[in-house]
Amino acid sequence: MSSEVARSRLAGVRYGRLSRIVDRRGSFTELWRASTFGDLGPEAAGLPDAHFVQANLSTSAPGVLRGLHYHRRQLDHWTVVAGRALVALVDVRPVAADPAARAVVETRELGEGETVTIPTGVGHGFLALEPLSLLYLVTNEYDGSDELGFAWDDPAVGVPWPAIPGTPDGQPILSDRDRANPTLHELVESLRGG
Repeated sequence: MSSEVARSRLAGVRYGRLSRIVDRRGSFTELWRASTFGDLGPEAAGLPDAHFVQANLSTSAPGVLRGLHYHRRQLDHWTVVAGRALVALVDVRPVAADPAARAVVETRELGEGETVTIPTGVGHGFLALEPLSLLYLVTNEYDGSDELGFAWDDPAVGVPWPAIPGTPDGQPILSDRDRANPTLHELVESLRGG
């Protein structure tokens, strides 16, 4: 079971740590339990009647950066299965309500057995600091319609990503999609229809 280990300044975000039972045969870790996790109501998830419907496993080589991604209809619950990641969360909710507002950024390094719950309206991404396996539960089955994103290096957001050792230019390894993401301002304006 996961226990909450640290508070976030972003509403609805929860960090936790898993308990692991080890003996001479190996180990056992309970990754998620509905009765322990608690309510996924509007305050926690940013959605009415949310429940997890899909689990995914992502593996990343050191230096891979995935993000920044943004969902309007999906809550994510991430568990680091192996490795370490620098997780960046960007609260887009103030900007969505008022384009003149500034997004609030929170970064945290997560290691094996640590978790983070990310409500709707909070942009998210991670940098693999070493070989990484990340399990995530989501409240929407994938269909591509809520797969939004904004630039990982948007200066108006200011995520403090470190230089990446081992890459020729110190830059992260990105997907074509993440490389082409608009700025946060451009994303918010496109969602407003303007």
